Amino acid sequence: MLCKDVMAVLEENFARSYAMDWDNVGLLVGREEKPVRRIYVALDATDEVIDEAARWGADLLVTHHPLIFSGMKRITGQDFIGRRVLSLARRDIAYYAMHTNYDVVRMGKLAADRLKLMRQDVLEVTCEGQQPDHGENEVCREGIGRTGYLAEPVPLEDCCEWVKKAFSLEAVRVFGDLKKPVHKVAVCPGSGKSVIRDALGRSADVLITGDMGHHEGIDAAAQGMAVIDAGHYGLEYIFVEDMKEYLQEKITGAEVLAAPVKHPYVNL
Repeated sequence: MLCKDVMAVLEENFARSYAMDWDNVGLLVGREEKPVRRIYVALDATDEVIDEAARWGADLLVTHHPLIFSGMKRITGQDFIGRRVLSLARRDIAYYAMHTNYDVVRMGKLAADRLKLMRQDVLEVTCEGQQPDHGENEVCREGIGRTGYLAEPVPLEDCCEWVKKAFSLEAVRVFGDLKKPVHKVAVCPGSGKSVIRDALGRSADVLITGDMGHHEGIDAAAQGMAVIDAGHYGLEYIFVEDMKEYLQEKITGAEVLAAPVKHPYVNL
């Protein structure tokens, strides 16, 4: 199987057209004609991930977050991104990123399903209308995050425990009254500052997300919506196993290995 064949499988359900305009998805390093027998899946293309992929003999690295976001005028060993690009090229590892296209099609629903949310809906609609990978009479309505309902109202404190259990987390950060009941939930894996208005507009009792700033958190709570910050990695690492399973189901003739779960920081 060639790299372009794997790309076709990925883009069959996660078309690049779903990605945000500012994003950078697709094949970022390597050759479309490269033979692929081993695929390594991770959240980020860190030095550790690239080294592990090389040790395992990977031909293709697939990550959620793109290593290259903006234009690069030079690729040298003088900065960490250039060093990683050179490391991939030197080891002949092709590198493919699927970021907001995966977020739109899959990430929000995957997180909402983990939380067992009922009556799910899109939180921030980014795609409404005809898409090239939809049938003639099928209209796309997709976007970032999901809203839904817990089986019954619970105190915010109990909701925090539910989030920790669903995502195997040791701790979360919380803005809001721990005793206040929550029923309608908005979930946005990754960085959720930009969807606060959407969550408020959909009357969510709580927004579960990551990368929440001090001012955004207290302002949301002041408007009656609690925020549970479960961490950027804490909610998005689910991509890795999900993508491994997707590739194993769709591809024959290539091994797939998922990077182990390893949070990028520790709480002391």
